[in-house]
Amino acid sequence: MTAASPLAAASPHVMNTYGRLPIAMSHGRGCRVWDVNGKEYLDALAGIAVNTLGHGHPKLVPALQDQVAKMIHCCNYYHVPDQERLAQMLVERSGLTNVFFCSTGLEANEAALKLARKFGHDKGIERPEIVVYEKAFHGRSIATLSATGNPKIQAGFGPLVEGFIRVPVNDIDALKAATAGNPNVVAVFFEAIQGEGGVNPMTVGYMQDLRALCDAQDWLLMIDEVQCGMGRTGKWFAHQWAGIQPDVMPLAKGLGSGVPIGAVVAGPKAAAIFQPGNHGTTFGGNPLAMRAGVETIR
Repeated sequence: MTAASPLAAASPHVMNTYGRLPIAMSHGRGCRVWDVNGKEYLDALAGIAVNTLGHGHPKLVPALQDQVAKMIHCCNYYHVPDQERLAQMLVERSGLTNVFFCSTGLEANEAALKLARKFGHDKGIERPEIVVYEKAFHGRSIATLSATGNPKIQAGFGPLVEGFIRVPVNDIDALKAATAGNPNVVAVFFEAIQGEGGVNPMTVGYMQDLRALCDAQDWLLMIDEVQCGMGRTGKWFAHQWAGIQPDVMPLAKGLGSGVPIGAVVAGPKAAAIFQPGNHGTTFGGNPLAMRAGVETIR
């Protein structure tokens, strides 16, 4: 960014919500990007784990151009053919059964929390509680911020949402102690690898213990794969290294290679919890985002 650049000064009409670098991006190709002054960079950030196929992918670009010319958005009052196509792809790769589409990871995690609460209410639990983790990050809405384990970013936004039990990572005894005798617990919600919390992986043994505990207690096992999913660890989803399946799996980021998209993939225990009117979205599942997801996986 230079003094001659129209973006050199602070953007006076944009809310100051990011500590931005003094760089204004212009375009990209593959794993490289260029700023408005023509300086080239290696894009190691990838849009914060979003640009799965890099920039200007020769198959993704024409597919999106084709879709933009046909239809960008309708709404969920109609069937969107690529919703089923993408859902089938995710079901085949996860071993789960059904998908709800939205537009962001925050929305996907919010939907997962609602699923867990509805699961509890359907069982007659009036005040459901969800186990979450120290150093976790699930988003910045009030509910996902409450599930997040970072007091610094929670400061100034109280009162937070109740109904969360926070435990340390990779300590099954601590989790059992925190939930002992509590009939209101309905789910365990965690990242297979904590990103914002400092790249803290859940161990294979711990994830297997969680699966066994959730089965024994009739809890939902919910794994946030928003950042570590979509092949980023060498398998489609990071929890697959443990040989387990979750009941609920939020996805986003790399699923659309830069086009906003989110998804909640659910197994038999959770797939039928939401019924018409329980949850929804305006932009989720739109034809453009679905085409991006299909092309990314393909």
